[in-house]
Amino acid sequence: MRLTTRTNLAMRTLMFCAVNKDRTVRRHEIAEACNASENHLAQVIHLMAQRGFIRTIRGRNGGLSLGRNAEDIVVGDVFRSFEAPLPFADCFVATGCNCPLQVSCRLRGGLSAALDAFYGTLDRISVSDLVRDNRGLQALMTVA
Repeated sequence: MRLTTRTNLAMRTLMFCAVNKDRTVRRHEIAEACNASENHLAQVIHLMAQRGFIRTIRGRNGGLSLGRNAEDIVVGDVFRSFEAPLPFADCFVATGCNCPLQVSCRLRGGLSAALDAFYGTLDRISVSDLVRDNRGLQALMTVA
């Protein structure tokens, strides 16, 4: 299993905003600190704003900040927002599965249980848990 770039950027953005919670941050600051493309980051920011994870502010003094407290942003919810629309395997799609084993395969049940465990673990982690007392992360992401 490999996370999409969008999920990775979403988590980096949320951690950056949480570390810099007392100010409005700019997209270029996040891109620089997280070694990301501003254009790709813009797409991620748009989806996160739609889902309420972040708040965007337009204009000259604009930027973004967390849409709610870091304690209230559950990592599992963020991952689901970006990863769940993509089927884990062909047999996870409602129509169009090309696997000839689909009717007799027991692997799907195991994969489904594994995904449930994966998301269940992430549901116990908040953005606050990722940044609280994390001096290394704070040193990398704090904007002066």
